[in-house]
Amino acid sequence: MPVAWPVRLGYAATAWSALYAVLGLFWTAGGPGFPFGPGHDPVPYESALGSVPAGVAAPALAAFGILGAVLGLVATRFLAADRTLGRAAPAFVAYAAVTALALLVVVPDRRVLMLVAYAPILTGVGLYVLVTGSSMPHLGDPGLWTVTQQAVFVLGGLAWAGLALATARRYRAACLACGRTAGRVSRWTTPATAARWGRWAVGLAVVVPLVYAGTRWAWALGLPLGIDQEFYRQGKEDGLWMAGAALGSLGILGAALTLGLVQRWGEIYPRWLWFRAGRTVPPKVAIVPATLVSVIVTAAGLAYWRLIWRPEFSQQWWATLGPELLWPLWGAGLAAATLAYHLRRRGTCRTCGQS
Repeated sequence: MPVAWPVRLGYAATAWSALYAVLGLFWTAGGPGFPFGPGHDPVPYESALGSVPAGVAAPALAAFGILGAVLGLVATRFLAADRTLGRAAPAFVAYAAVTALALLVVVPDRRVLMLVAYAPILTGVGLYVLVTGSSMPHLGDPGLWTVTQQAVFVLGGLAWAGLALATARRYRAACLACGRTAGRVSRWTTPATAARWGRWAVGLAVVVPLVYAGTRWAWALGLPLGIDQEFYRQGKEDGLWMAGAALGSLGILGAALTLGLVQRWGEIYPRWLWFRAGRTVPPKVAIVPATLVSVIVTAAGLAYWRLIWRPEFSQQWWATLGPELLWPLWGAGLAAATLAYHLRRRGTCRTCGQS
């Protein structure tokens, strides 16, 4: 049975690169809409590209896009023809992996996570404003166009990660669908072993958001944990602590859902979901959202590590930024837990027949 997803992702990665090659040339020529750097991003210090002028970043993006489009097309055509890149494969896999990492967790910053996290909160606030007739709170300009471009970069990163994975599997003569190699079994990928190390990964992915939620709920409940009284008073007047508690609650919900990666209800719908009770949970229902969250949480955590070196953030109290500095561990733990869940549930491959 042919495996379609590697070729599809390869063409997606190629198309993404071609799109930004064109946009990079357009912006190099002075076209409007460049999303990064001074004069384009309203809060440039948030981004890893915040200090790079458009005159440098736009041509670099164009060159990056052209190179990616050419290499991506060649690699995808080889996959479609069921051929390997030969000795060039390791170099291409390294290039594709670095590209994926840059697009997934370096270029995006914490605003992508803020956009995702605040969406349900702002929906509730909007309904409240609609019902009560009160005014919508002013949240400032987060640079929506820049954040949208960062989200598109994440999609491109996922495509490049898929192309890197498929090319590596082809080079190893492994099954493109499942990654298994005939006659060889890596012990760490067996369901029993994955269950063991997956529990440790889940533990890490649960503890970190609970630490974050603990500080936010402490402030909402009147405990100025890790901050001075004046800062606490100002935050209370501005409603920051209730907003923080709402975000902390999302962290608690995420931690609870993460437990499903090692619990029975993560494989069989529980009774309290009466409309699905007793049915098997499709693996993608857990794997897709967990993968996306692991990416944007890691990107946000790395962004906080950049921010603490800025003068306006260097004097922040430990409780305001300390939990966020742990987010890369959260993202790594969640990614590992998701991989373990996948390894436990993949079963017999319908393409190669291995289990």
